[in-house]
Amino acid sequence: MPITEKQVRDALKGVKDPELHLDLVVLGLVYDIEVEEDDVKATISLTSPMCPVAGQIVEDAKQAIEGVEGVKSATVELTFDPPWTPERMSPLIRASLGL
Repeated sequence: MPITEKQVRDALKGVKDPELHLDLVVLGLVYDIEVEEDDVKATISLTSPMCPVAGQIVEDAKQAIEGVEGVKSATVELTFDPPWTPERMSPLIRASLGL
């Protein structure tokens, strides 16, 4: 059974931003997911380029993707282009955070 983008996105819901305690998907930090057979590449961002735990978040995302059944390899690329803004989050989540 082929790996789907939804499976990868669901796995990334388990990776939380340590400051906001919300997952990468809810925060709108997942910019792109490419699935090519059993290889997955995800492009993510962070709420701040100065994030002190950037390496840990990238590693957690990689491990989460590798945990998806059928994934042979996962690559997680970090980007700040375009920079993340709260507008990438759903209006409901923004409102709950007071943004």
